[in-house]
Amino acid sequence: MCYGHNQSFSSRNSLRRRSHDDSVVDDLRDRLAETEARLRRARAREAELSRRLEHMKRFVSVMEIIETFLERRYQEQKDRIVRLFSPVSTT
Repeated sequence: MCYGHNQSFSSRNSLRRRSHDDSVVDDLRDRLAETEARLRRARAREAELSRRLEHMKRFVSVMEIIETFLERRYQEQKDRIVRLFSPVSTT
């Protein structure tokens, strides 16, 4: 009788342990799924930020080209005005 009692107690413990193990595994799977989802979102955000950074780099390059062009034009106009208003040499 004691043997049968111990066997049913043992099988109940085994079932509880298995049930607990299953819930731990389910919890870990849920946490893994959440982590993977966060990782996907982080990668998507990184890709978006990289795309925006490249766009801004191109914009800065264009602005630098325009700045160089305008500085050169300004200097040319300045030189032209200086020549226009400088006294004519009569040599």
